[in-house]
Amino acid sequence: MTLDKNTKETIVKENRRHDTDTGSPEVQVSLLTQKIKKLSEHLKLNRQDKHSRRGLLGMVEKRRRHLKYLLKKDPQRHDEIVKQIKD
Repeated sequence: MTLDKNTKETIVKENRRHDTDTGSPEVQVSLLTQKIKKLSEHLKLNRQDKHSRRGLLGMVEKRRRHLKYLLKKDPQRHDEIVKQIKD
């Protein structure tokens, strides 16, 4: 379950810290969140898809690690991205 190019560009533009930013934790967390939402919808319809479920768990873990890193480095940025995710 990948994101199409336009969706990905929109998410990057909304969350980047500077003009050429594509790899900051905020961008990565936002992209992972969008992928998680999309894959969760897929799994609601396809309950037996064990391979996708495993991929989902990996994405959730990766997002958790990025958030943990961001909390350690800059708690204010962490709080902002968590607030954004919950909306």
